[in-house]
Amino acid sequence: MRTRTEWRRARVATASIAADGVRLLTFAVPGPLPGFQPGSHMNFAVIIDGRRVIRTYSCIPTSEGHLAVAVKLHPHSRGGSRFMWGLKPGDSIDLTLPENRFELSWRAPHYLLIAGGIGITPIFGMAKALQRRGAPLRMVYAAQSGAAMPFLAELSELLGPRLEVFPLDEGRMLNIAAEIESLPLDGELYVCGPLGLLAAVKQAWAAAGRPVSRLRYEVFGDNGKFAEAPFQVEAANYGITVDVRADQTLLDALLTAGIPMIYDCERGECGLCAIRVLKLDGEIDHRDVFLSEAEKAANERMCGCVSRLTGGRAVIDVGFRP
Repeated sequence: MRTRTEWRRARVATASIAADGVRLLTFAVPGPLPGFQPGSHMNFAVIIDGRRVIRTYSCIPTSEGHLAVAVKLHPHSRGGSRFMWGLKPGDSIDLTLPENRFELSWRAPHYLLIAGGIGITPIFGMAKALQRRGAPLRMVYAAQSGAAMPFLAELSELLGPRLEVFPLDEGRMLNIAAEIESLPLDGELYVCGPLGLLAAVKQAWAAAGRPVSRLRYEVFGDNGKFAEAPFQVEAANYGITVDVRADQTLLDALLTAGIPMIYDCERGECGLCAIRVLKLDGEIDHRDVFLSEAEKAANERMCGCVSRLTGGRAVIDVGFRP
């Protein structure tokens, strides 16, 4: 894991369609590039509403001297995926060198990889690395359709019968409990995908009595239980009412309104942007992996970088005093 964030000014080398709604971007990066492990991600400085903000994408294995990401165009994009889809070869962008918070342990005698939709991005590199090492693995890959599955052809050729796909439009449903039951007790499970998939895997893993240390996961924070809708918050300690658009995070809306916030990952992992909810008229769509299930059920805090209301209004305390 890298301990120091290093920014580079990179140039878009290629841009292509990897699957329905998914764009593959490769970047030529000046200077020497360190090797990176599967599960690594990069930060990108994108411009949204005239403001420089950070968006994070998983690293895709690519040619020497280049870095690559696959970006899904979200129908209610907060702006990051729209910006990335607007890049064309020759454009410049600031990015960080890869760092890893979803590391492959290399210690397990058996591996189960589960990818849901664009959650394939870190899992793809893991599958390739484990295959190179000859590690026993099985991979399952679920998405809305086969056409919406990036890297499917390459994975099929690489893994053969060790890969099983579950396109929902073909009526194929992933049986998570059965997959866990077939994994040897000393095996490890790595999963990335939407919150619903992650919650189901965590529940099935716990029900099977498996050790927590052998389950590793990552979630993409722009996916929740509900479609994005506009809502309103009143920052009680500032006396300011803020309207949050459907394509905007609560954190972005508060910063735009001039309310200072502490934040870091913007993926719902670190909890630095957690906000106190004093009064709630509506429902919170908790999209983070920081708060416990009990904390989410209490609805007394929410992570402003990814979580939002399904509509309605809330009175909040951001923790700062004007």
